[in-house]
Formats: sequence, structure tokens, C-alpha cells
Amino acid sequence: MAQDAQAGSGLGDNASLCAAKGRVVSIKSEKDFASGLVFIASGGGFTWASASSYTIGTASQMGPAYFALVLGLLLTLLGGFILFFSLVVETPDGGKIGAFAWRPLLCILGANLAFGALLGGIEAIGLPAMGLVVATVALTVIAAMADETAFHLRRALVLSALLAGGSYGIFIALLGLQMPVWPAFLAG
Repeated sequence: MAQDAQAGSGLGDNASLCAAKGRVVSIKSEKDFASGLVFIASGGGFTWASASSYTIGTASQMGPAYFALVLGLLLTLLGGFILFFSLVVETPDGGKIGAFAWRPLLCILGANLAFGALLGGIEAIGLPAMGLVVATVALTVIAAMADETAFHLRRALVLSALLAGGSYGIFIALLGLQMPVWPAFLAG
């Protein structure tokens, strides 16, 4: 009976196991399955928000929602492919989801929040605008702390100096964006 179920189901070598357990489909990679769901949810959210809140327009006369709608649809489609392959392609270890990585999550989010707060300042708490250079250094050092085994302060400072110089060259010198480069107490 298991061979008959396997031959007719099209599910491959996992069909007899699924038939015995009463399931039709099994997840072969938990990581890919979860990633596919996140991509579908994110893409669906962007698609819905752009289509319901802004004018879409056409390919020749794009409205403000057109680009976000197309990217949302592509992200949803990519998530669908990842989800499909998580159900079809067998992985050696089953693609188990491990422990949640709190340190990288907090360091990366904290680095971005620190960059925004330092770049423009926060008047409500009396934090003055510290400028592009200080904000870039803080962003780089905090983000580098996400991997505690590979963190070296000297490397992070060298990288932050390169990024700060490159950011200044691109955004201030070439593009002419108006933002503070240095803290107000140093600039004036």
C-alpha cells in the first residue's frame, strides 16, 4: 500500500512517510519555510499598502506606488518560490531552526537607531546633532559588535573611518546634501 501511495502521489521518497502519518505534504527545510513565509508577509504588506494608499499609475506614467507595488509583488513571488522549495527539496539536516540570535538583532537595530539619533540629534532629550562622521563611527562600531567572536575595536575603527570618508565624499561633496558633518561644538 505504501508503494501504491508513493507511486501515485508525486511526493517523492517522503510519500510513504506522509501517508502513514496522515499528512499530504511535509516541510523538508524549516529555515526555508519560515523565510518564505516572512518574504510573503513582507511583500504582501508592501503590495497592499502601496496599492491601497497611493496612486499606482502605469508603466509609462508611474505613480508614487508603482515601484513599491512591483517590489512587493517580486518579494511575494520570491517568497512563494522559497516556500515551495522548502516543501519539495530535501535538506540533509532538515533545515532546523536554531536558537534565536538576539545579540546580532539588537546590535544591528541599535546601530541604526544610534545613527539616526546622532546624525540629527534628539531635542526632546537634549542630544545635539553630532553629524555624519560621529554617527557613521557609532553605526559601524555598534554593528561590528554583533559578532562577538570576530569583533576587534581597531578593525571597526578603521572600517568606520573609511565609511565616514566615503560617506562624506559621496553625500556631501558629490551630491551636495545638506546635513551636519561634525558636531556643532566642533564646527563652529
